[in-house]
Amino acid sequence: MRKKLSKWAKEQGVHYRTALTWVREGKMPVPVERTPGGHIRVVIDELGVDKAHRRTVLYARVSSSDQKADLERQADRLRTFAASRGFVGIEVVTEIGSGLNGRRRKLIRLLEDKSAVRLVVEHRDRLARFGVKYIEAALRAQGREILVLESGERKLDLVQDFIDVVTSMCARIYGRRAAKNRAKRALEAAGGDA
Repeated sequence: MRKKLSKWAKEQGVHYRTALTWVREGKMPVPVERTPGGHIRVVIDELGVDKAHRRTVLYARVSSSDQKADLERQADRLRTFAASRGFVGIEVVTEIGSGLNGRRRKLIRLLEDKSAVRLVVEHRDRLARFGVKYIEAALRAQGREILVLESGERKLDLVQDFIDVVTSMCARIYGRRAAKNRAKRALEAAGGDA
């Protein structure tokens, strides 16, 4: 796919003449080519992302805030892995939240971001407890990939999966009930009826 230099420059927040100067001086951060008519086009890959902006993202997650030390150690192991593979331009994203929680903002942002072409996790369950195969298939269809640091996956047995699901459901139920009770007490304290 090819993109006009002027359009690329506008998207990057660069003046067109600056981009043109970069082309003339051979300083463009992305590949360019000339059409038979002499027009300059920026070469964009199938994802719609120029190669200079493709990113490798290291994603580390723990379930609760009392595991913050584990989160940092996990991120360090991912950095070491990325360095050993020679990945450059990496971004580390850390998140605290249950693997069953479907509202993890940072993970959703990564999955929506086409420039994050490689997602590296320590274990598959750091990404999600269920449905990782679907996430992998969707990313693969976009030309993106998930790399798992530990090839010897931690196998959660069926009983552990069941416990995780029940725990998540209980947390949602009791969380709602607690919020409702707090609101009721606040109304009562303010002199209103619940």
